[in-house]
Amino acid sequence: MPVSFHDAAPAEMDPVVLYSILKLRVDVFVVEQRAAYEELDGRDIEAGARLYWAEEDGDVLATLRVLREADGRRIGRVATAAAARGAGLAAELMRRAVAACAGAQIVLDGQLQLERWYEGFGFTRSGEVFVEDDIPHIPMTRPATPECAPGSGATGG
Repeated sequence: MPVSFHDAAPAEMDPVVLYSILKLRVDVFVVEQRAAYEELDGRDIEAGARLYWAEEDGDVLATLRVLREADGRRIGRVATAAAARGAGLAAELMRRAVAACAGAQIVLDGQLQLERWYEGFGFTRSGEVFVEDDIPHIPMTRPATPECAPGSGATGG
């Protein structure tokens, strides 16, 4: 079965899929990167929050979340399972999330080593480097674009 791409509000999601997304985020950020932080920060259940994910044969391989902010949207929690890295899954999720946010400014705090990667999606540095959980990060912004956002929902089979 090929990789499929999805997005949904957490309240609309199958609990097993939601659990798999949260587990992937913990595996990458808390375990692999040794960042002891509050992964379950309450923002996933805010109004307007959407989770994006790529899955294959029922396994979540990559994910990110989009949150509503007072001045636009925020993309965060971009994570890919170690075994799936290099396949372009996070890039496809980013393309979909950015397209869905058309008409809104998008901000993110990316890990510094990924600054060029985020630039590929139209983000530019919007502040100074800061350290969070012993990892250098950079605030980035993508200005609002006039395009119409495509419909959301599961695609790709």
